[in-house]
Amino acid sequence: MEVAHTKLAASRAFWLTAYPSQSHEMLFDAHARAFDAFGGVPRRGIYDNMKTAVDKVGVGKARAVNARFAAMCSHYLFEPEFCNRASGWEKGIVEKNVQDQRRTIWREAAEQRWPDLASLNTWLSSRCRQSWEEATHLDWPLLTVADVLQDERAQLLPLARRFDGYIAQPVRVSHTALIHFQRNRYSVPTAHVNTVLSLRIYPEELVLIAEGGVEVARHPRCFERDQTRYDWRHYIDLVQTKPGALRNGAPFRVMPESLQILQRHLLRHTGGDRVMAQVLAAVPIHGLDAVLVAAELALEAGRPSAEHVLNVLARLKEGAPKCVSPAALVLTLSEEPRADVDRYDRLRGGLQ
Repeated sequence: MEVAHTKLAASRAFWLTAYPSQSHEMLFDAHARAFDAFGGVPRRGIYDNMKTAVDKVGVGKARAVNARFAAMCSHYLFEPEFCNRASGWEKGIVEKNVQDQRRTIWREAAEQRWPDLASLNTWLSSRCRQSWEEATHLDWPLLTVADVLQDERAQLLPLARRFDGYIAQPVRVSHTALIHFQRNRYSVPTAHVNTVLSLRIYPEELVLIAEGGVEVARHPRCFERDQTRYDWRHYIDLVQTKPGALRNGAPFRVMPESLQILQRHLLRHTGGDRVMAQVLAAVPIHGLDAVLVAAELALEAGRPSAEHVLNVLARLKEGAPKCVSPAALVLTLSEEPRADVDRYDRLRGGLQ
């Protein structure tokens, strides 16, 4: 586990965020979280020569700054400054704080069990804020870190829109509609088989973009190894032409429970795979929630079939209240006018 440690030089307010690895997308996310917590952006940031920020260390202060890191700095409008080689003392405020928190916050964290990093980071955020309220400032002992932070916020740059801190790389879709990333596989719609997509890597999820900037798939990021993450809806088009894939297809083992029960009922009969393919074809048209309700009602009836599910879907759609446009509401009359044909006779009499 890696921990991003960000600290303000004046108020001594610090922010901790845990990550499974140290990479560009983690670094960008750590900045965004820290700036949100501080309520603003410092005008200058002091860094060591980490590989996620510096591509090459030159002579003296010369640095080849990473392009994506430079883009983040330009987005938030702060100036990065890098320490000399082997001179970590130049950012000694944060180095000392790392040692202090190992003896306090991290000792408390080690005594507990955490189901995931999100739970740990939620606890860390509350623990950091608690530390601001309890710790006194070294230069002004009568004030806490939180008190000085209130004054420092007036000097910070205003918060900008969050930097879209992803790392993009091209990936090729295999013949099984899977892309490979860090020894894991993720599914995409079968329409993109054997094409090249752009993979946008975020700390917690992966987003696949097709030509034209269209998002085609999104998956929670997996940090284990040799795992396959399916979205069974990506294979609905495939089973329309190859319904036999439903019987032993790995993607369909992660379908909702009601659809799996319906599938087991249908596959007991001849041609049940084609019938189930018709049910799945309704998901892109009517939506997953509506199909799940229809499948549950069909199962309650005792003899489920594709016609039964589609019939329930049609009745659900018909029972939905129809939307009336505002224009129609304005033009609707509560009392229809009555025709007065005698008015013409009166007009003619007046003309004579």
